[in-house]
Amino acid sequence: MGNGPGNDAASPRAARIALRLADPRSLRWKVVAAVTLATLTMALGMGVLVHRTTETRSLGIARSNALRELGLEETRFHADRRGGETSGEPPAYYVGNELPDPLLARIAAGTGTGTGPVTWYDDRNPMRIRMWAGQMADGQPLGVSVDMTIDDLSRKALDRHMRYAALATLAVVVPTTLLAAELVLRRLRRVAGTARRIRHGELDARTGGRAGKDEIGEISAAVDHMADALQERLHNEQRFTADVAHELRTPLTGLVTAASLLPESEATDLVQGRVQVLRHLIDDLLEVSRLDTGTEQLEAYPVPLGELVTDSVRRAGVDARVDVTGEPVVRTDPRRLDRIVTNLVVNAHRHGGAPVRVTVQGTRVVVRDNGPGFPAEILEHGPQRFRTGSAERGHGHGLGLTIATGQARVIGARLELANAPDGGAIATLILPEETAAEPTDEG
Repeated sequence: MGNGPGNDAASPRAARIALRLADPRSLRWKVVAAVTLATLTMALGMGVLVHRTTETRSLGIARSNALRELGLEETRFHADRRGGETSGEPPAYYVGNELPDPLLARIAAGTGTGTGPVTWYDDRNPMRIRMWAGQMADGQPLGVSVDMTIDDLSRKALDRHMRYAALATLAVVVPTTLLAAELVLRRLRRVAGTARRIRHGELDARTGGRAGKDEIGEISAAVDHMADALQERLHNEQRFTADVAHELRTPLTGLVTAASLLPESEATDLVQGRVQVLRHLIDDLLEVSRLDTGTEQLEAYPVPLGELVTDSVRRAGVDARVDVTGEPVVRTDPRRLDRIVTNLVVNAHRHGGAPVRVTVQGTRVVVRDNGPGFPAEILEHGPQRFRTGSAERGHGHGLGLTIATGQARVIGARLELANAPDGGAIATLILPEETAAEPTDEG
């Protein structure tokens, strides 16, 4: 039950979405990276600013407390030296070698310059961080310390909380940025999808964007205006082609009749040959105009594909080898399929090089020649009327492949054009799989 057509169709779509999401070149991830970098930069800047401000304030308070304590303990030190009364509490000051060497060096330096009391931040022991203050008293180094362990732990806790806040901010900013970028990219993908549909011939495709809403709306409106202009221009071209073909058909009929009444001669044969070429050209133009209007109707029923292709090649009157694998049967419109195969074989014989080989396997019909191959313009943009691509492919009106492509579209097939690695052009007609039919047993 889980392997139905719907699931089969959803799997490639899910794979495409997963690939698009994982593509690091996507604009989505560039936007997320830029916003993340900006958020981290702002968080880092604020964190450094808060850390330094808090540290400066904390050290300033600690120095003030240490200097105040030094003044009190200096009075006590002098009292002790004179043998005066004491409070009975143990002294909180340190004298001489009881002081750390860095503080002694600072006291000595301060005494030489006359700068008075000095302070020193002692963070050598992470478990006991102190602020020292010292000066010379009665010819001896005197110092006191203020414990800053709790203050240091508080600042570390503040730094830790700022990191947590930055991570929490990123946890909110990144998904929000992804969502906002997806909303924008979805509109851009709609514009790109519409452009691709127009490129593949769906001229009625529109984005529905409104100019003036935002920049993407401007792009959408521009694509819609371009599609309108392109559709109008193409319709004018199609109407012109149809009008020319219809207007030429009446005088052509008279010309064919008149040519048939000419006496037999070499000149008559030449005139009749050119008239037949003109007649085929007018017929092709009329067929192109009918395909352009989209009024062609499919008349499909099961036909043996190998026999139909073999018969089409034979009636085309060209030298081509036909190889058929098995006995494939397809449900299609034989008249249109015959027209496609005939045009492909004649095009390969006229513009390619011998030998021409036709291969039928399953629902594929492959026509290959050994000429110079298809021009790059045809491979990139597809067949276009009155364009043959390059001189080495020969001269023509460019209608054969155009008609083959249009008729393939009518029967639901796909025509792929390519060049073989070892030279030559390859035209592959791929009939839809659902048109394949099993041959029936008789008797």
